[in-house]
Amino acid sequence: MALISSILVAIVAIEHIYILILEMFLWTKPRGMRTFGTTRQFAEETKALAANQGLYNGFLAAGLIWGLLHPDGSVGIQIQMFFLICVLVAAIYGSVTAKRSILITQGLPACIAFVFVLINLLK
Repeated sequence: MALISSILVAIVAIEHIYILILEMFLWTKPRGMRTFGTTRQFAEETKALAANQGLYNGFLAAGLIWGLLHPDGSVGIQIQMFFLICVLVAAIYGSVTAKRSILITQGLPACIAFVFVLINLLK
């Protein structure tokens, strides 16, 4: 069970690294504009804001990775739970304010990972 929860947390971290790359480096490129459904003009006007968002997604990924690599397993699980909750809160907020699908694309993987981490903790 510990391996499964670690894999799920790693998947959430990887997803947020990918979002960091999209928002910080690909925002004004065709792939970034296609992913977020933006125009060239909008992307150019908002690239600093997008980079800021990307940086925050990177912090979420870094926290999850920190939790996975922490030498004290019980502390690592607490760190993972904290950052998974942060991802869930961000997904809920994003789904209400930006795009509903964020709840599924970011919130659902974090929720599943959280449940497995919690099961692992209670085991």
